[in-house]
Amino acid sequence: MTTLATESRPAHLLEDVHRCLKLASEFSAQEVQEEGHWRGELRSNPSITAEYIMLLYALGESIPEPHLWTAWLLSEQHVDGSWALAPNIPGDISITVETYLALRILGVDHQYSALRKARDFALSSGGIARVRTSTRILLATFGLFPWTAVPELPPELILVSPSNPFSVCQMASWTRGTIIPLLLIRHHRPVFALPNGQSESNSFLDELWCNPDRKQVPYSPSLWKPWKTDPVSFLFTMVDNILHAVNGMRGLSWRANARRKCTSWILEHLDGRAWGNFFPPMHVGVLALVLEGYTLDSPPVRRGLASLKSLVWTGQSGHRIQPSLSPVRDTILMTIGLADSSSPGMVDINIQQSIEWIKSHQQLSRLDAENKIPDPSLRQGGFSFGVSAKSAPDVGDTAAAILAILKNNPGELDSSSIYLAIRWILGMQNRDGGWGAFDHENNKLFLNRTSFGDMDNNMCDPSTADVTGRVLEAFGYILRPTSSNPIAGKLSAVPRDLHKSIATASSRAVAYLLAQQTRHGNWYGRWGANYIYGTCAVLCGLSSLSASRICNPKESTRIQTAITAGIDWLISVQNADGGWGESLLSYRNPKRAGQGPSAPSQTAWALMGLLTGLPPMHVAVVRGVQYLVWTQKPMTGTAGGRGASWDGSIYTGTAFPNHLFLGYAFYSHYFPMMALGRYAFRVENPACESGSSSGDR
Repeated sequence: MTTLATESRPAHLLEDVHRCLKLASEFSAQEVQEEGHWRGELRSNPSITAEYIMLLYALGESIPEPHLWTAWLLSEQHVDGSWALAPNIPGDISITVETYLALRILGVDHQYSALRKARDFALSSGGIARVRTSTRILLATFGLFPWTAVPELPPELILVSPSNPFSVCQMASWTRGTIIPLLLIRHHRPVFALPNGQSESNSFLDELWCNPDRKQVPYSPSLWKPWKTDPVSFLFTMVDNILHAVNGMRGLSWRANARRKCTSWILEHLDGRAWGNFFPPMHVGVLALVLEGYTLDSPPVRRGLASLKSLVWTGQSGHRIQPSLSPVRDTILMTIGLADSSSPGMVDINIQQSIEWIKSHQQLSRLDAENKIPDPSLRQGGFSFGVSAKSAPDVGDTAAAILAILKNNPGELDSSSIYLAIRWILGMQNRDGGWGAFDHENNKLFLNRTSFGDMDNNMCDPSTADVTGRVLEAFGYILRPTSSNPIAGKLSAVPRDLHKSIATASSRAVAYLLAQQTRHGNWYGRWGANYIYGTCAVLCGLSSLSASRICNPKESTRIQTAITAGIDWLISVQNADGGWGESLLSYRNPKRAGQGPSAPSQTAWALMGLLTGLPPMHVAVVRGVQYLVWTQKPMTGTAGGRGASWDGSIYTGTAFPNHLFLGYAFYSHYFPMMALGRYAFRVENPACESGSSSGDR
């Protein structure tokens, strides 16, 4: 049971919280763009920047200000000579090799001390032979890895019927966007020149091979090893072996048609910001088009290169590439933070302009047939985290957009924007009751065992607890008929059939979430690090729905039991400094769940989770609030003004676990604003239910 230990609120804590919120709001006001939106840097690992450098070099494009790219790459090196998926976690052999190659291309001598250290790390980690498949493909394009040691990816895969379980349409949207261009790249097997010339067996990185005379390194186990233990892997390995034996089917008559289909798909998914403005498909998309005969001056290639250039971010340490742009997500979450902290009136922010900007980025074009929506009449209505018109909308950001709009303007409940968003979310619910991020019923998990599926189970987009929790938080907010809910009087504006559909979907989602809770009481976080994030999302969702009064007594009891277990777990992993933290290493080892140095965003998530079931004077809550108060520090905004925020150097965002982690610059700002705002509201309104927040005024 949850401990009842409490502590009287320190005399000046609430006063300190309001001071922190005012300073945070001033910083928000300094960071807002002219159009009313926010856009923080989206950080990732150095391989994104390294691959951009390699692409420009391969295409013969000039690399502007090479010293600034070099400076940033070197600044990211760990003391052991490695480069990693994120700060504060051990080095990664693939990231290290890619960054090393980029630095060599930029003109850094291989005897330079930083590269000597990198070489020592690489060799101690097994050398180039140990890199993952995607890095093998990249190295093969420069003759640094034999194409015969890379999986065959025949373009004919695009001809497979979408309903076939082996179709590319059964892969996640992010996988499709990258795999289809790779089909063309693998067909062409290009070898680009390096500073030492062009060669199918280039020695440019031989110093990173433990044995440069043995580069034909297998990428999958022996064909017979999985025969008895893993028949699916056996099948994929056998097919790949056959494809290698027949030269990847390059001589078959339908190859030309398959290539045309792949090229058409790439062009169809190109828009003003190119392939959803996400670096991996942009990178390989440009390369695939060039290999198919498009010149560097052709409109599609020019557009792709321009979109890649738009990802450049310049800071004190130099140039780097962002994996994407996240202004829609940043603006959605910032407006929630401002609403929860009751900040719009504190500073000069035109919050309605921000809401209108969010609404203007709702995706209203036709649905992509690849998403396999069961109802063909379903209209689009989702929001994506980026600004591209071809960015796939995602369920989590759409649910957050509903909250952002309604918390700041309850009168929007009966707007077409909210209706379309709700109906789209309802149409995206999976049969298991949960929601994935971008796709419907995208759960062919056996695809993770393909010979090119070394993305740590990221080939598909099944239901996840964190996305489902976010949806329930939005649905509960809409359905809650209490005096503390400003939209309660608007409930009659919601069509009865839609109200019933929301209630039915929510009940199914509750069953899914209760089944996903671990024996420790926490939930896995697919899109944020990790169990702290997942647990917060679910607790906020269950609490919001519980306050809506739509649950039957038995369901309510089960929900409260789950909430209690989640809160108990959060209390058990609180750090000595009062904060919470969780290393990204918990994705590889769940025993590390909730363990790591305190981070403002993770502390905020934990606090929001605790406030769903604990009084604000509970000792764990007070200590967490004190941590955020004590760790806020003055910041100079991009416009030169001042305010205060929190340190965001620890990455707590997740794109693909164990493959691509993210550092959202504003995560350490708007999430603490939400947590402190909800704490202040609970202190000042003790009679309100735990499911309420200051956005419910």
